[in-house]
Amino acid sequence: MKYFLAIMLVLSLCSTKQAVADHQQILVAIDHAPPYSALDEKGNAKGLILDILNYIKHHSDEDIAVKAVPCPFSRCIRMLAQGEVDVMGGLVRTVDRERQMAFVTPPYMALSSSYVFYGHQHSGVTVKRYEDLIGKRIAIMRGAAFFPRFDQDTRLDKVEVPSERVAVDLVLKGRVDLVIAVEDTADLAMNVLAQPAHQLRKMDYRHTQVIYGHMAMSRTFAQSHVGQAFSEHMRKMAKNKVLDKLVAPYQLPAIPPQLLSEEALSTQTRTF
Repeated sequence: MKYFLAIMLVLSLCSTKQAVADHQQILVAIDHAPPYSALDEKGNAKGLILDILNYIKHHSDEDIAVKAVPCPFSRCIRMLAQGEVDVMGGLVRTVDRERQMAFVTPPYMALSSSYVFYGHQHSGVTVKRYEDLIGKRIAIMRGAAFFPRFDQDTRLDKVEVPSERVAVDLVLKGRVDLVIAVEDTADLAMNVLAQPAHQLRKMDYRHTQVIYGHMAMSRTFAQSHVGQAFSEHMRKMAKNKVLDKLVAPYQLPAIPPQLLSEEALSTQTRTF
């Protein structure tokens, strides 16, 4: 019995040490999505999710490094779902994604904006109502989520591409009819990507809603001591308005007060 207890104690200590070792650094998936995250020619990353995590690191007792892992959006999503990275930012919360990853509440991005569609200015394409999307080839970023009606509509011809840049390029080259984008960020993103926005024409139809962007964690990291501590810090930062100050340089609004109540954090709608 004594030998058994001794063995169990050793295994417990080894497990604890391994858990700490596994999270000596937080691996953060970063895709090139200006203005909220960006990668330069050398692969150096910057962005809002890194600002938030570094703030938490510097104001917590966790001795841990934050390391960016550059990746295309769809690969970032896959790596997070498979536990190859620990954290990703700016994700719309969906039922399908909740099966694969853990979302931290409240969301740190709240855009009262519209999903809009752009076509080439010289094309004859018109979209005045949702049904006009049927029969059009629409470029979408692989792995992205938009609004439920669009995401779930199997009648639409959606062409998956690895990045926003590629999606816009396909429209400019006439290989697809439309690209879907968030109106508040599309023009700025195209400017940063050095793409000729003046050659695009915005369609009349739009879908307006509040778009929430969350920090999401791999399921393994979310259950770790470090993951739980960072989630708690995130909630405290939201309540004491520190998060509002961090998002302000990115021209994002303060977190709506109704999202800060305990009830809202536990029952927040999952159809974004």
